[in-house]
Amino acid sequence: MKLKMKYILAVFFSLLFLLLSCKNDNEKRMVENKKEIQKREVIFKNIQKGWVLYDTPVTEAAEKSMASWNEWRMFLAELAQKPKKTIGAFQQKSKALSKKAMALNDNIPYEYNKPQIKSRISILITKVRLLDLFIHLDNIPDKKVTLLVSEINLELVSLQRQMDKIVEKSKIPIEEGESELRRMMDTARAIPNTPVIDPNIPRVE
Repeated sequence: MKLKMKYILAVFFSLLFLLLSCKNDNEKRMVENKKEIQKREVIFKNIQKGWVLYDTPVTEAAEKSMASWNEWRMFLAELAQKPKKTIGAFQQKSKALSKKAMALNDNIPYEYNKPQIKSRISILITKVRLLDLFIHLDNIPDKKVTLLVSEINLELVSLQRQMDKIVEKSKIPIEEGESELRRMMDTARAIPNTPVIDPNIPRVE
């Protein structure tokens, strides 16, 4: 009888210990989940606050090129649509931006199809793809994401200023050089085409 009682008590205390352990584990898990949710909320708020991309052309050349360069116009339109509500929306947006950025290599207008433009597009694509990579990590580095957003803005400005430089450079021969070239051509026409006479050749009078 005593052995049976001891056995029952042992089983009872074992079950009690097991229940308490499960309860502690559940409480720990709930605390950890709560911390994880709070962490994700902080990350989301930081990204939402720092996600300010330049979606409007900052130079006249960049604005005019929207009419002839469809990929450029579509990329700026994608930049203009800011994600809302969830981190998943920002992840989808970064993926879409990555595709639109890579498309900038297609159908570059003739006047901009130059190494200095292509190199800036390449850097811009790299920054956008890095943004897409970091925002899809399990532990999202929100500071790195917001830093990349600011770097993308810098590359956008650099690309557009380069467009302006190319346009301004193309105007130089018309505005400044053409009049000089015409003057030189007119002077050349004014010089009479007089034959050179060799004094040693006897002249017939």
